[in-house]
Amino acid sequence: MLLLRPNCECCNGDLPPDATEAKICSFECTFCASCANSKLNNICPNCGGELVARPRRPANKLATYPASAERIYKPAGCAGN
Repeated sequence: MLLLRPNCECCNGDLPPDATEAKICSFECTFCASCANSKLNNICPNCGGELVARPRRPANKLATYPASAERIYKPAGCAGN
């Protein structure tokens, strides 16, 4: 099950579970669409994988299967890409 991480690893912007602008790689590294498109060229700086739209969990499932609260912020990994 996807963790649905709560923020962009580059800019630390909030990405709630229903965010349409969240992008992830196959390892679930999470970025906002703005950083993914403009800074990263849709390539994960951590693994080199493709960044794609993160699926949204139905609201009625979030109570049983909540999104992660762990924030991962690595701005140095996004510099100069």
